[in-house]
Amino acid sequence: MNEQMYKFVVDIVDEGKRLDSFLVAKLPEYSRSFIQKNIKSGHAFVEEKPVKPSYKITAGEKIRFETAPPTILEIKAENIPLDIIYEDDDIILINKPKQMVVHPAPGHYTGTIVNALMYHCRESLSGINGVLRPGIVHRIDQDTTGVIVACKNDQAHQFIAEQLKEHSITRKYHAIVLGHLSEDGTISGKIGRHPIDRKKMAINEKNGKEAITHYHILNELNHQYTYIECQLETGRTHQIRVHMASIGHPILGDQIYGPQKCPFHLQGQTLHAKTLGFIHPRTKKYMEFDAPLPEYFDKLLRNLKD
Repeated sequence: MNEQMYKFVVDIVDEGKRLDSFLVAKLPEYSRSFIQKNIKSGHAFVEEKPVKPSYKITAGEKIRFETAPPTILEIKAENIPLDIIYEDDDIILINKPKQMVVHPAPGHYTGTIVNALMYHCRESLSGINGVLRPGIVHRIDQDTTGVIVACKNDQAHQFIAEQLKEHSITRKYHAIVLGHLSEDGTISGKIGRHPIDRKKMAINEKNGKEAITHYHILNELNHQYTYIECQLETGRTHQIRVHMASIGHPILGDQIYGPQKCPFHLQGQTLHAKTLGFIHPRTKKYMEFDAPLPEYFDKLLRNLKD
């Protein structure tokens, strides 16, 4: 995360609020704990004076908030096998297994896709996303399986990142959801941090970012579940999981946005990044890649169809 600076002027409707609560509402991309930590570290100023998280703000006051410079960590290359779908001098596409984190983060500084890529690609990874995320253009959740792309140089990274920004990349996911869906549909609901549980995302029309998910029914499963394909127009954190839960059809196995108990022995949600398509950064030709369903997912589908 690069160092950022934000400036605000307190509106009358926010008078009397705690500074940390005000900043959490204004900056939904950051967690409450992250914002509080930065305030305590002396990176928040009201009228150019450092203040505490509990400071009560007043209308007209000028606030300046800075994110602290990232801690530079040494991320080690690890000889971890990768299920490579495609590779050339510019890009590498991987079929990510369950339980594997994409890039290092607190609690997961080893055993990630990045650690494996650093061993496999040696020095050939883009550096745009910093030392913690070399080569990483996008990510999928720890318990989501499927295809992701990483870039070997900055030119390729910028080219694919621009397609992500313009929503021109093809991203199709397969999922099993609770309940019977009778027809295809589209979900449009802005997604942002949950107002109470900051570890979760939620439909947040006030502070969220635009999110659009199209879903298509692939198969009905015993009148209790539905096998669907979701195509993303946008790529927000937990987008499919939040959107499907918002219409009463959470993803099977998702204990964060769905029921706590699951009738099957699953490790997280039944969500798989099936297809990824984009224009290649060097050839400028459209390419599409497909990751087969993991064995557990395929077996579950067969059992539910019986």
